[in-house]
Amino acid sequence: MAPTTVSLKLLVDSTSQRVLLAEAGKDFVDFLFNILPLPLGTVIGLLTKQDMVGCLGNLYESLENLSDTYLQSMANKDTLLKPKVSNYAANLPSLLPNIQSLTSTNIYNCGNSYHRRGCGIYVANDSNSICLSCNNIMSQIATVVNPPTKKASSCDEGGYVKGVITYMIMDDLVVRPMSTISCITLLKKFNIKDVGVLEEKVIDIGADEGVKLLKASLQSKTVLTMYFSGRRGTKVMLAILVQYLNLI
Repeated sequence: MAPTTVSLKLLVDSTSQRVLLAEAGKDFVDFLFNILPLPLGTVIGLLTKQDMVGCLGNLYESLENLSDTYLQSMANKDTLLKPKVSNYAANLPSLLPNIQSLTSTNIYNCGNSYHRRGCGIYVANDSNSICLSCNNIMSQIATVVNPPTKKASSCDEGGYVKGVITYMIMDDLVVRPMSTISCITLLKKFNIKDVGVLEEKVIDIGADEGVKLLKASLQSKTVLTMYFSGRRGTKVMLAILVQYLNLI
């Protein structure tokens, strides 16, 4: 079973309280990459309408409040407001709550498909559907053929990335394999001349933190600092504000 929390090691510049980078394993990187296929309806539902940037929250609320009187008889609000995600995410860390996985459904065709011309062109996802060609109940389960997929090896861990590597997460969520050269380059980029100002912080990311990180990723290019500052409180925010004012 996928873990409900993952650990993240932050490297923080104690003078500015800025997160320079995070050291992460497979679990956290899989969580980040799994944000990409999430439907918009799922993201808005997780963050609440008020936390959405722009007008998408209003669009979500409009459909939510729209009376069924104005909807097509076959339309279902939940397909847009609570869309389901691929089962591929089932073995990933459950750091985002209330996400419904897409379950496989049967496809049906008419029992006369092999004997009557025209019946074979219709399929349905409900075994009570009526064939438009012969009015027969479409209760015969059809065989669904998918394109060939790459065979999983015995060492396949699931998820997206390999677990034998440590990954480096930048403040703006750039993900790279961890390397000494990359770390040195980053310290030079941020003009860190005294490594004594660097602090190591280990934090645990659970469902609540996962939602906060998702929200920060839509609002900021300094996601880890924004999240870390929220955990540290007003003192850190004031330190960042003072540093910003000194730069302008």
